[in-house]
Amino acid sequence: MRRTTSPFSLVLLGLGTFLLVLAPLLAWYVQPRAAVNPIDIDTTAVYTGRGSVFDTDRIETVPDRKITVTQRVRGNVEDSERSGRAVWDVITTVDTDKSLPAADPHDALDFTPHRWVMDRKTTRPVHCCGEKPYIEGEAYLKFPFDVQKRSYQWWDNTLGDTVVLRYRGTEKVQGYTGYKFTGSVPPTRTGTRMVPGSIVDQPNRPQVLAEEWYSNHGFELVVDQATGRVIYAQTGPRRTLRAPGGKKDAAVLLDSPKVSFTTATQKEAVRQAKRDSGQLRLVGETLPIGAAVTGFVLAVVGGVLVARGRKEPEQPVPSETPDTPQPTLTM
Repeated sequence: MRRTTSPFSLVLLGLGTFLLVLAPLLAWYVQPRAAVNPIDIDTTAVYTGRGSVFDTDRIETVPDRKITVTQRVRGNVEDSERSGRAVWDVITTVDTDKSLPAADPHDALDFTPHRWVMDRKTTRPVHCCGEKPYIEGEAYLKFPFDVQKRSYQWWDNTLGDTVVLRYRGTEKVQGYTGYKFTGSVPPTRTGTRMVPGSIVDQPNRPQVLAEEWYSNHGFELVVDQATGRVIYAQTGPRRTLRAPGGKKDAAVLLDSPKVSFTTATQKEAVRQAKRDSGQLRLVGETLPIGAAVTGFVLAVVGGVLVARGRKEPEQPVPSETPDTPQPTLTM
């Protein structure tokens, strides 16, 4: 008896081997290349809260006004493809009910355009492509992929510098769990502005180069661990003016203990975080594990079938006998 190998067992063995090779490729090669920041982003985040604002018509600070901060981020695809980086153009506006709705964002109480350029994989800032201002730190608008339980250097565009955000555990936003980070900014001089002297308690001077000061009552960010997407953001900006060399605030431009994501912004951020983290988990965990387990089973079954084979009887080989006439060659 002899054994033969069936085509089915070879197919099982080959498919199992293929899946075993595919599993680590998905986890170690495909998944890291899927975790990149997009270049065609177009998203808007809206914050609301209450606080004091400087009324330019009344030339005084008015309290308890509704404050709306709108931050729109759009990817510049052409510049991104040319540079190989993610080039995001950001417009941030601050409004009260007096300036909303505005047909032109330039009509807002405060209008700040800028450009952020980053490495698509690490989210680290890259200094090219008309970047303005010179952004530094580890995170801005979003955290890197695979967020760790540690402190991060977060860029504060109003401060013009980084702020340390410390890990504070986990928190749920719209039923979705993320990592919570908090931080604050002490009063810091950020620049100068020419204003009437009366605004900074110097009525005898028609114009004064006043000092601009900024502080923040507190940042609170909740971040999706896999993608680094911010699913909840809260900030407490305070912007003031001081007389040149002054030790105390003379005028308040903006002061709110808490301005935070609206419910609609939270829900949209959570929806996108679920989608993107689910895709990364599928490529980096679900498919590799499934391929490895299935490949192992198929390879074992195929190997066993190949080893066992199918028994077939040996065919007798005809032997020559003296009585068998030999063929003769004729011409």
